[in-house]
Amino acid sequence: MEVGRLPISASQRGKLISAGYTTLSSLSSISPSYLARDLKISDNEAAEIMRVASHGHRLDGSKGGCGTVNGAQTAWDMLHEEMIPRITTSCADLDNILGGGINCKEVTEIGGVPGIGKTQLGIQLAVNVQIPVDYGGLGGKAIYIDTEGSFMVERALQIAEACIEDMSEFNGLLRKDFQACQLKMHPNNILENIFYFRVCSYTEQIALINYLDKFISEHKDVKIVIVDSVTFHFRQDFDDMALRTRLLSGIALKLMKLAKEFSLAVVLLNQVTTKYIDGSFQLTLALGDSWSHSCTNRVILYWNGNERYAYIDKSPSLRSASACYSVTSKGIRNSASNCKRIKMM
Repeated sequence: MEVGRLPISASQRGKLISAGYTTLSSLSSISPSYLARDLKISDNEAAEIMRVASHGHRLDGSKGGCGTVNGAQTAWDMLHEEMIPRITTSCADLDNILGGGINCKEVTEIGGVPGIGKTQLGIQLAVNVQIPVDYGGLGGKAIYIDTEGSFMVERALQIAEACIEDMSEFNGLLRKDFQACQLKMHPNNILENIFYFRVCSYTEQIALINYLDKFISEHKDVKIVIVDSVTFHFRQDFDDMALRTRLLSGIALKLMKLAKEFSLAVVLLNQVTTKYIDGSFQLTLALGDSWSHSCTNRVILYWNGNERYAYIDKSPSLRSASACYSVTSKGIRNSASNCKRIKMM
């Protein structure tokens, strides 16, 4: 059970979430006096919150007592589920190192320096998830969570128009009847299928992540959640690193659960920072080492001269490899230069 569902006051729920207590399990290992100090409330108020949480935990456990047994899967079932189509990036070389594109049921982190194309790739995926099943897509919808104000609706329209042009060319090659699909895939319809959320603080970000379960339950055709960026609000005025780690851990666990439960892809865009390694400062993805273990896949975008490259830094199922890509007027595409496109590590 989530803390947001406890029968306590709204201000108490807000204080719990702001302090990183998003689930009942996060309250199970602390004392009322510790909670009182953490939330800056009285001992009696903290004790009452713990009493309500303890009761809710017992109810939640009784409901889920046989859930593990009922939810068991065979390895064959799991292999069949992994055959779900991936979301193309519109760059064949990038899709190649990703095993065909962004995978559903997984959390993929994509990070890089400013101007490398993170937001461009996020918008591209929000459009491409809507490619119809007949054309190798998922025919789904997208949720785009914007923490930096970098989402550009004009750019989304431009990429949507290019996506329809690509499908029209593909249709011409296969000589299919494209008319019906073309009407469904009007650029305006693509924009209508991108649910945009603008969040302006880390508390709003946490609240929205907790709300996604309900929202996606009501919009079951959502097949991708993009957070651009997961980093921004957690790099501002955070002196308590333990609190930040706890909050980020809660976000990561919630997103992993959403990806599995609703068979959708979660893409987290990340910024870079500097880290002192082997006697020098080097660029690395933000949020620290503990966060680096929170995602299924990690892709690092970087410059090599004038060329953009993507590198598979971490994945349980993909080889470490790099491929170059371009950001064009149509969106993400193969590089037009003669760079060595794919490097296997």
